[in-house]
Amino acid sequence: MSFAIRGLAHVGIRVHDLRRAAAFYEILGFELVAGPVGPEPVALLHHPAADLEINLILNAPSPDMVNLLMDVSGSKPPGYTHMALVCDDLDAAVRTLEAAGFPIRERVTFPTGVEAVFVRDPDGNVVELDALPPGWTLRGAVARLRGG
Repeated sequence: MSFAIRGLAHVGIRVHDLRRAAAFYEILGFELVAGPVGPEPVALLHHPAADLEINLILNAPSPDMVNLLMDVSGSKPPGYTHMALVCDDLDAAVRTLEAAGFPIRERVTFPTGVEAVFVRDPDGNVVELDALPPGWTLRGAVARLRGG
């Protein structure tokens, strides 16, 4: 292969209200670092501990507002299903989110031992929070799923 993927640059999420969405992601530890900027506009949030970036894109309020880069024929096709974040204290995350008015939709333990909760942001986007079994790392979890 003549090129290499070095990592995930960001996740773009359509939102109706930038302030409301940013407030939700700030509960999860993301910090607003720029924006809103541009014609959409877009707000850039960064999570310092996880070194993750999300872009909150304000092009959802009207079906007529088309993003020429991402929308096909003026439609907003499905694609994004959820974002999963590894969390060090799932119970504390649940308490914090519920206290802020974001109820947990589901709590499951996968056959791998990973425990997860699912919550929706103010625009209905699903965020999964995962607690890895003791001694697991994120890379270790992927290796175990591959049978390694």
